[in-house]
Amino acid sequence: MSEEVRTALDEGRPVVALESTIISHGLPRPRNLRVARELEQLVRDGGAVPATIAVLDGRPLIGLDKAQLERVANEELRKLGHRDLPMALATGASGATTVSATAFLAARAGLRVFATGGLGGVHREWTETQDESADLRLLARAPLAVVCAGVKSILDVPATLQRLETLGVSVVGYGTERFPGFYLSSSGEPVDWTVRTPEEAAGVLRAHRSLGLEAAVIVANPVPEAEQLDPRLHDEVLASGLAACRAAGITGQAVTPFLLNYLVEHTDGASLEANVAAVRGNVRLAADIAAAL
Repeated sequence: MSEEVRTALDEGRPVVALESTIISHGLPRPRNLRVARELEQLVRDGGAVPATIAVLDGRPLIGLDKAQLERVANEELRKLGHRDLPMALATGASGATTVSATAFLAARAGLRVFATGGLGGVHREWTETQDESADLRLLARAPLAVVCAGVKSILDVPATLQRLETLGVSVVGYGTERFPGFYLSSSGEPVDWTVRTPEEAAGVLRAHRSLGLEAAVIVANPVPEAEQLDPRLHDEVLASGLAACRAAGITGQAVTPFLLNYLVEHTDGASLEANVAAVRGNVRLAADIAAAL
């Protein structure tokens, strides 16, 4: 842990975990570093301490200093899921942590709130490919709040929600009765529970902790409608992207980056702006919830 994060935890002050793949893989340089600094400042503005998580030279780091954040933004790093951590530590590798690795390390460090963009989930055509994100099983055993804008809209959202239910992962909408669609304010799928203030969300987390539940609580926070990707454009580009993916024979782990890049290219960057807007909102909310705790 960084000295700042350790001191905050020792003193019982709020801390918010942040992932690092959005810095190293999700945004172009040099904007990625500017956004990384902005997100950390949004946490501070909310009265909490930011803990950006990454692995550098085989060391898991909970909270990055200026030089370490610049390394994540500027070096060519591996993308590390939680299953990759043993090899990264043993070989001295450096990598940015995905949702699964960030949630795992944050929970191990005793952090209670984690902010990200969108979660992975069950892929379309799962019955043929059996392709499912490692995020889901990891969240079934990481007892912390995950503030996100739902799951990536390129996935099978109804199947993902069903899988989360099976795994015992609690889902609560923040100010919404519809599950968010990452780039979109709504996926069209309902949520069973809604909270409307950070204090209500904190109450859910206290109850969750008192019960000793092992899974995460997903706080699904929609991107504002004014900042979402135009739904018609989203649907049109996603449909053509899926067709292009099939035509190129792209399968497995290559599908998600292909589709995300396709959306950025064919929406003239509008999907990237919606992504950043969603992350900003999630980070602000995570800081408010951490402070309320």
